[in-house]
Amino acid sequence: MEMEMEMEMRAMEDIDIGQDITPPIQPLSFSLHDSLLHSHCSACFSPLPSPPNHFPPLLSTFSYTSHQVPTLFYCSHQCSFSDSSLHVSSAEYNLLRLLESHPSDISFLGDDTSDLRAALRFLQSHQAAWQSGRTDRIAGLLTNRDKVMTLENSDDDFFAKIRFGSRVIAAARKMRDGGKVVSWDVNDDTVMEEEEAALCLVLTNAVEVQDNTGRTLGIAVYYPTFCWINHSCSPNGCYRFSLSSPRSTPSSASEVNLRLVPSCHAGETRESGLIFSNIELAKEKQGYGPTVIVRSTKRIRKGEEVTVAYTDLLQPKAMRQLELWSRYHFICCCRRCVVSPLTYVDHVLQEVSAASDLELSSLSSNYMLYRDRVAKRLTHYIDEIISEYLSVGDPESSCEKLESMLTQGLDEKLEGNEGQSCLTFRLHPLHHLSLNAYTILASAYKVRVSKLLSLYIGSAKYQLEASNMRRTSAAYSLLLAGATHHLFHSESSLITSVANFWTSAGVSLLTIATSSGWSEHLSCDLAVTNLSSVANFKCSVCSLMERLKTSSSNYVDFEDVTSKFLDCVANSTPKVWRFLVSGCHFLRLFKDPIDFNWLRTTENSSMWDFQTHCSSSNMGSYYDDEESSVGSGALGSTEHQRVQISQLGAHCLVYGGYLASICYGHPSDLICHVQNILDQIMNEVSYVVLKKHTDK
Repeated sequence: MEMEMEMEMRAMEDIDIGQDITPPIQPLSFSLHDSLLHSHCSACFSPLPSPPNHFPPLLSTFSYTSHQVPTLFYCSHQCSFSDSSLHVSSAEYNLLRLLESHPSDISFLGDDTSDLRAALRFLQSHQAAWQSGRTDRIAGLLTNRDKVMTLENSDDDFFAKIRFGSRVIAAARKMRDGGKVVSWDVNDDTVMEEEEAALCLVLTNAVEVQDNTGRTLGIAVYYPTFCWINHSCSPNGCYRFSLSSPRSTPSSASEVNLRLVPSCHAGETRESGLIFSNIELAKEKQGYGPTVIVRSTKRIRKGEEVTVAYTDLLQPKAMRQLELWSRYHFICCCRRCVVSPLTYVDHVLQEVSAASDLELSSLSSNYMLYRDRVAKRLTHYIDEIISEYLSVGDPESSCEKLESMLTQGLDEKLEGNEGQSCLTFRLHPLHHLSLNAYTILASAYKVRVSKLLSLYIGSAKYQLEASNMRRTSAAYSLLLAGATHHLFHSESSLITSVANFWTSAGVSLLTIATSSGWSEHLSCDLAVTNLSSVANFKCSVCSLMERLKTSSSNYVDFEDVTSKFLDCVANSTPKVWRFLVSGCHFLRLFKDPIDFNWLRTTENSSMWDFQTHCSSSNMGSYYDDEESSVGSGALGSTEHQRVQISQLGAHCLVYGGYLASICYGHPSDLICHVQNILDQIMNEVSYVVLKKHTDK
């Protein structure tokens, strides 16, 4: 990816929202993460078939000894034939053997060498370019070596990693050529110019390749068609990956013409011979490996620059800037980053305020300093809880700690003009840490349900407890979808995240509605009727399902569709919400999980008081009155409630699929996932009907 925006890509024509704007773009170099070398194909990144259908590299000059395990595998003979030659000739094979023979020496590089292996592959694939003696731009891409390796511009760890990594690359190439590697010194000042340039190019141009679940599989450096597309924190495009073996049938996306044209400035000229025309870009050679396709998420005018995001857009400005600098070594100057004061979205993503109406004039002028200190403490504490959950896997402890922090906040003593004061600081409900907490809580409660049901099979008591936790998990999913959708109104580039959150919320709600416990309280006929209404979901108001099934959707009326969707769920959401949050103190603070407009009307939002807002709505009595009707047991509810949950879940699921179709096209994996959920519900209908006739 280009640094300091030397190159950019602009639209050749007017492009509407939700359209592919590039054909599948092949990688110049790619490599799997080390941890996946024995579970995924190193040529196409697809999961390996079950043993013994694994294919090792075709090594013409090497043979495996009896105790050696192949360094990597392929999913087919075709993939092995396509990639084995480069695996050996690039010295990737030798580097992986170095890891085995010198594990302690190379531990400085960390747990993954995919960047080093991608650099080796790039070196081998572009030998002629390196032999020309130029190391500033190769295959149209800036190596960025001169900028990255300038000491005053680089942090010590990044600089040292490149210096040491280049020595490991050189050692692997030496082994390939028959030389012997004894050891290397991390403090050696010898400059490996070619190896450093290749590694810098990979580190500043590669993107993480993900599968359809969002799991990162490895990295890839793509042709200039993609790498010249610059970053923006408010982009008008996104990209998706396609993982397919060389023998696969080309997708319909391959028929799309390139709709971008390169534009250069900052001293670059066409006469330099380093810049390609759009005609040359369209001729980028076909190969193998994970391809990438760019798609519009906003309307783009002819001549307008096309941008994508290199980082998580639900992070506040400071975190985005830090990540972009540490990974790519540039400072973002996009519209969202340079505006002053901060945009509404960036303001709430970082807002930590005292839940008090105290006059700040009586406090020290260092109030902001105290608040920043508390923000760091909150960040550290919540990040620690999340890391513990992901590594240790104690969902119950994680739920207790996160909900306690979200509800009670953090106390901080302040020195004021009249002595010491103590304020309780809380995260804004839309703070990026709050959003992370909702995500983990939705997951943790779901994990707790699975563990509980596996330990106490058939126990009515624990079935009831599991149902309560299933409701809470769904509530956090719905809250996350509603919260990010509120931000989406102000920053439409959040569409990819919002699509996933609405889909997850829909799945969670439908899981409740289709759970076996409901059947104990409803007649078979009612169960069949209700499940069928979801499986054959249609809404005459928003017509979401019809739009989702249209393979060539027109998104011109996207805003109208969104408005109708919100109208459809506006009446049922508060009623379903009361059912979901019964028994969870923090969630009961929210009256409606998809209506956050009150935040925009709160005076002096930097001192908002969440508790005051909730109490002003008489939330305590509001839910206490409902408690008796809902009951402490999640399943003691009427068929009408189940229908409402089903309909809300179906709306959320299909709306998430509709947004996904804008981001990923038809058919995307997420859209297929939506349809699979509806098909599963239809299968359950068939099962209930069959069981009814069997029991007669």
